[in-house]
Amino acid sequence: MAILLADVGGTNARMALARDGALDTGAITRFRGDDHATFDDVVVKYLAQQGSPRIEAVCVAVAGPVWGDEARLTNRDWTFSEARLRALSGAPRARLINDLIALGYATPALDGEAAGFLRAAPKGALSNGQRLVVNAGTGFNVCAVKVLPEGGIACLESEEGHTRLPQSVAEPLIAALGEAGRAIDSVEELFAGRGLARLHSMRVGQPQGRAETVVEAATRGDDMAEATLALYARLFGLFCRELALRFMPMDGLFLAGSVARSCTDRFGIFECAFLSDPLMARIPQAVPVGVIRDDMAALHGCLAAIR
Repeated sequence: MAILLADVGGTNARMALARDGALDTGAITRFRGDDHATFDDVVVKYLAQQGSPRIEAVCVAVAGPVWGDEARLTNRDWTFSEARLRALSGAPRARLINDLIALGYATPALDGEAAGFLRAAPKGALSNGQRLVVNAGTGFNVCAVKVLPEGGIACLESEEGHTRLPQSVAEPLIAALGEAGRAIDSVEELFAGRGLARLHSMRVGQPQGRAETVVEAATRGDDMAEATLALYARLFGLFCRELALRFMPMDGLFLAGSVARSCTDRFGIFECAFLSDPLMARIPQAVPVGVIRDDMAALHGCLAAIR
């Protein structure tokens, strides 16, 4: 008996099996979305490749909204339903979760290089079983995690990306960009990939490009791109301080997503902003900050979610 797991994004679907409570790393296979009309086709093909194993449960993480027992990808015309997953796999149980929720479920198992702690909690800091994943990539959102006393995991859904910027972030943004900075008023508009690209465009007075281009330019020694990333890291640190007070993740605040990970190369700037406000300073000072580097984290999260 095996558990079927999947991490499905707009570009690729990563499929895996778990046996005896652990991920079978030899069974992990990546499928390009462009090569398949539906995710159902991917499931059928993958199970055939694996010798049609008996499946006891299925959990699929989707890069898109999950409504009840159905889901849809944000960047591809693929739909999902728990009923179809049960029918395709023969499993009596199936569960669909958002991919950020999957990362939340994975965090209690992360340690060492996978957890990538950039700052540790001070000696004697108290654990409260609370963690927070902060994802800045194509979009922006967070997932609050609570490890329950009986050993279970609770992950809370959120739409943090569509909240308004707090004053602690909006004021330095306007100071950096002038009155034009007032046009950026939501969290996702500033901290998602297109937000970084827009921030750079407004700073240098050039047409808006892609976030990846800004990061690549900084890597090549472009001073203007580096200045934009330094500003982003400062503003992101200020916002993560707000999140630390809101969610009190004393067991770790984890950065995820390509844009958030750009702050790891400028962590001194991020950390200085994160610790800059004396109001309730004891909380951010006690929060360890890590970065999720494990590409298999969402699959581990799917296994934790279905179990």
